[in-house]
Amino acid sequence: MASAGGAAPFWRAAGMTYITYSNICANLVRNCLKEPFKAEAISRERVHFSLSKWVDGKPEKPTIRSDPTEH
Repeated sequence: MASAGGAAPFWRAAGMTYITYSNICANLVRNCLKEPFKAEAISRERVHFSLSKWVDGKPEKPTIRSDPTEH
């Protein structure tokens, strides 16, 4: 059981967010796979999402974005 004044998670102590930590771990696992599993996993790595700005309580036309990859 964690104490109320317990230490921060190591990823937070290292100055990163959980998402950053999670992405680093996922990248390491993908790179450890053998072919053909490695190529398949890397092809699913890219994430696409849409953003909509809201003006006067109504959404504007969404834009499709992709996360940048480090390859």
